[in-house]
Amino acid sequence: MRWRRVVSQIGRSVVVWAVSTVTMLVLAGILPDFQLQSADGDSATRIAMTAALGAGAFGVLSAVVWPLLVRLLLLVPALVLGLLVFFLNGSLLLVALRVDPSGQSEAAPETAVIVAAVMSAVASATGGALAVRDDDAYRSRLSRLATRRRGSRPPCPATPGTVFLQLDGVGHDVLTAAVAKGLMPTVAAWLDATHRLTPWRTDWSSQTGASQLGILHGSTFDVPAFRWYEKDSREVMVCNRPTSAAELQRRAIERTADGGLLTLDGASRGNLFSGGADEQALVLSIATRRRGRENRSRAGYFAYFSDPANAVRTALSFFAEVGREIGQSATARMRKQRPRVKRGGLYPFVRAFATVVERDVVVAAVMGDLLAGRTAVYADLVAYDEVAHHSGPHSRDAEKVLQRLDRALALIEKVAEHAPRRYRIVVLSDHGQSPGETFHSRYGLSLGDLVRAGCGLHVPRRAERTHSGAEARAAVRAALRRPVEESGEKHRPTRGSEPVVLASGNLGLVSFPDVPHRMTKEEMDARYPALLTTLANHPGIGFLLVRSEEHGGVVLGAYGAEIPLDRLDGHPGPLAGFGAGAADAVRRTHSFPHTADIMVNSSYDPEGGDVLAFEEQIGSHGGLGGAQGRPFLLSPVCVSGPVEEGEELVGAEAVHGVLRRWLREADGPQVPLPAGEERAA
Repeated sequence: MRWRRVVSQIGRSVVVWAVSTVTMLVLAGILPDFQLQSADGDSATRIAMTAALGAGAFGVLSAVVWPLLVRLLLLVPALVLGLLVFFLNGSLLLVALRVDPSGQSEAAPETAVIVAAVMSAVASATGGALAVRDDDAYRSRLSRLATRRRGSRPPCPATPGTVFLQLDGVGHDVLTAAVAKGLMPTVAAWLDATHRLTPWRTDWSSQTGASQLGILHGSTFDVPAFRWYEKDSREVMVCNRPTSAAELQRRAIERTADGGLLTLDGASRGNLFSGGADEQALVLSIATRRRGRENRSRAGYFAYFSDPANAVRTALSFFAEVGREIGQSATARMRKQRPRVKRGGLYPFVRAFATVVERDVVVAAVMGDLLAGRTAVYADLVAYDEVAHHSGPHSRDAEKVLQRLDRALALIEKVAEHAPRRYRIVVLSDHGQSPGETFHSRYGLSLGDLVRAGCGLHVPRRAERTHSGAEARAAVRAALRRPVEESGEKHRPTRGSEPVVLASGNLGLVSFPDVPHRMTKEEMDARYPALLTTLANHPGIGFLLVRSEEHGGVVLGAYGAEIPLDRLDGHPGPLAGFGAGAADAVRRTHSFPHTADIMVNSSYDPEGGDVLAFEEQIGSHGGLGGAQGRPFLLSPVCVSGPVEEGEELVGAEAVHGVLRRWLREADGPQVPLPAGEERAA
């Protein structure tokens, strides 16, 4: 059997070599700067021999030299990766032509890039088509995409493995609508036969940092937003910053005394956090460590791009996606679509990286994990979230991404059929997205401008001229009993007293760094008598959360509404339109040590589902209001139900408990449980 596979592999290699030779001959006849013969002309046999030797040399160099070059690419910023792929591939072809014994072949450098790209694509397509006809060969080909080979790993157990695929930012309603429109046939087929769909509800902080930390590590404690200011360390924490992600993961492990969901025979791919997996690639929380066995954050890139055909195909798709974004953005401007945000600068490249490079690398790594027989795999696909932020969660641009994600799910399902063990595929999301224009576009000033105006601080002239800015200045003058603004009067605070205003979607956080503790309402009223009134009465703001010396936490709203947290259940006040669970979410965030002095949630329109993002996004998440807080869990019917009928799945920590239960049901990784939790789980 072994010799049979070797002979089959040799046969496929010969066919690929022959096809590459023909491709080179065709390109030599089409491209004027690509020659396979001398100026005096050569016989057809000599030209064919030159092409055969050149194709063979190019194939050998691609197999031997290319992986070494890709290791150097790991030091290069991802946004320039595409150009280098074409340049290096063309360079290998030039070297192959130089070492051709005939000495008759030559190509201009720019032509070599084109020839190399076409030859790599044709060779990849031919090899793939031949390999698919042979299950063993197909499995072998896909296994090379794994981050690490299975090597000396013991034989796979008979119990099923589980792969968790996170579709970042895809809300429950978006998924069901896409299925109804026929955009996601793979998901539709699963729902008809093998899977169930369950919505779940996020915490107040409806964003990947909090949700994925809770799902993978079982704790969302003290993660009040996507970014927040910590007074004790005087640092701004940002969930997608490597140092912050590492610290959040450390805190979660310390709090739960638990390594994570993937501690035994797990793999973490494209995530913010490791989940305790021993196989990690493109994991942000380990990106700052020195390279070693515990830090293979960028190893996924090497595993994928070590195949030059993968590199060329992904690079071509990368630039096609850049062009697609530029065209879609121009169309939106010409049609004067509203709402709309700027999509220029580097954004087309950022989008292409998220929707093409990251997707291809993560999917390839997952396929390798399945074929290596790993027990638990968790991977994050961020494509939809990135596009929906700038194009809108219900836009045609976002729907196209959902179609491509569905094809990725179909590919993973196909590869699972060739895996050495049975796999259960679980698909879930970390949050949804709520549509709506930005706070700045509607009112002409940012949340930071409004806060500064409410504090009586200097604001830019553009903000002063707006209706909101004028009202804020008038409120300040009235509170300070200064009915006339003196000419040239400007308050110039010291650097340390400047308010820190941060945005996380439609959730804003205001902190005063010169006050070492969380300021109370009474302290803010004494220092900035117009601030809380200005914010609470603004039409773009739904409610505020502050600490009170008298009542503990209080929710503030328009027209003087002030509801203590312990009375919200009977009198929700400003939270009335934000749905079930809003009061519990706000109370929990109030208990966090690093909750901001003022937590600001934008207004919400229950009829249209719109919020106002404090960032430049027309699809946003991070706070309360609408679809952003309603993600989904798509699970096989062969596992126990996520919750009892009639109950609701609330919080990422609860999702962690469900996923951990499913792993235990399959005799998979045993994540240590806190005392007394075994019975509940």
